[in-house]
Amino acid sequence: MFPRAVFLVLLCLPVALNGGDDYFPPPDSSGGWRTLSGAAQIRKVAGMDLARLDQAFEFEKETSQHGGLVVVRHGYLVYEKYFGKGNREAHPDMASIGKAFTSISCGIMLAEKHDRIPDGLETKVFTEKYLPEAFPLSDPMKADIKLGQLLTMTSGMHGDGNNPGIVNGQDTKVEPAPRPGAPLDQDNSALRAAMWTKPGGGYAYASGSPHVASIVLRHLTGMEMQQYIAEKLAAPMGFGSWGYALHRNGNTLPHTPGGGGIALRATDAVRFAYMLLHHGRWGSRQLAPADYVAMCGRPSPYDPHAPMSLMFEVNADGHVFGAPRDAFFKSGAGGSGIYVVPSLDLVIYKMSASDAQMDPELTGLPVTYEVDHSRDSWKPGPHDQFHDGPVGGDDGVRRLLEMVAAAVIP
Repeated sequence: MFPRAVFLVLLCLPVALNGGDDYFPPPDSSGGWRTLSGAAQIRKVAGMDLARLDQAFEFEKETSQHGGLVVVRHGYLVYEKYFGKGNREAHPDMASIGKAFTSISCGIMLAEKHDRIPDGLETKVFTEKYLPEAFPLSDPMKADIKLGQLLTMTSGMHGDGNNPGIVNGQDTKVEPAPRPGAPLDQDNSALRAAMWTKPGGGYAYASGSPHVASIVLRHLTGMEMQQYIAEKLAAPMGFGSWGYALHRNGNTLPHTPGGGGIALRATDAVRFAYMLLHHGRWGSRQLAPADYVAMCGRPSPYDPHAPMSLMFEVNADGHVFGAPRDAFFKSGAGGSGIYVVPSLDLVIYKMSASDAQMDPELTGLPVTYEVDHSRDSWKPGPHDQFHDGPVGGDDGVRRLLEMVAAAVIP
């Protein structure tokens, strides 16, 4: 029997009994995540229904060519399955999930370089100090763009493709961006993007906005963002091999793309989410500022127009009906997503990628596993009365979150 005092202390630590706050996995090369096996153990220790997780996995297979599902609850690797070219050791182009890494990197930079950027997210960065290569400005409105607006995509710069602008929750027609006279390089295409509204006047999904933020980071830290991530996040958390999809159409991007393209192993993707779940902490180290991580998980004053924070979608308004309101997540092209659900002590990685995204030439990283080509000719299933095809893309990302949340046993 425990002494009474010890027993009372244990009663006050339900999360610790489930494994929570003080557990952080070693690198996969040293054993990696602790695991659970079998439906009974998963139900008892992690409080999750394995059959429902299998349903979520089958749903994902209907919406993605290649992929996998990785679920961690109470610090246990509860679920890990892959299909097609999906594999723990794969390095898919995670597309816009990379924006989440840009955001967290900027949060670290703001704390580390506070003396050089004392106004933080309020800083108007289109100045000679922070973005000298932006001069002369292509539009005088850019002088008022704040770093917080770049990181919430409310800078006023045109969105990707034909995406509409969103003003106070309503889609707004945006005239196509004027075509540049000559092709611009990676940085200039972002710095000289056309404006569709004044800074803060609306939200538009503009990958150039976080790339501009990454240029600011590059100047203030003196290193490429990939190098900064390696030092501040990847090494402390024990990532295996990783990189960016820098090699495209016979060319190599000269700079880390702030708008996306990171390529992680699946069990390292959930390490990143697990660090966010723990308010930026990894073991005894505070890798990212806790206050910045908190801002990522709630609506942002820089974006009153859409349910987006500092590069994350937030569910505070309950628009993902079957998920807790404290859930926040980042999706990527192809239907991939990383998720953090603090109230459920839960993190998720949905690997979802096309053939093109799985091409190892994008990253130059070696393929160390036997590739499954069984889904190389996969196509989405036939439409039904409700959809033109399976629920993919961002809708599929949200639906997957609902399905995994439903696997938590009340």
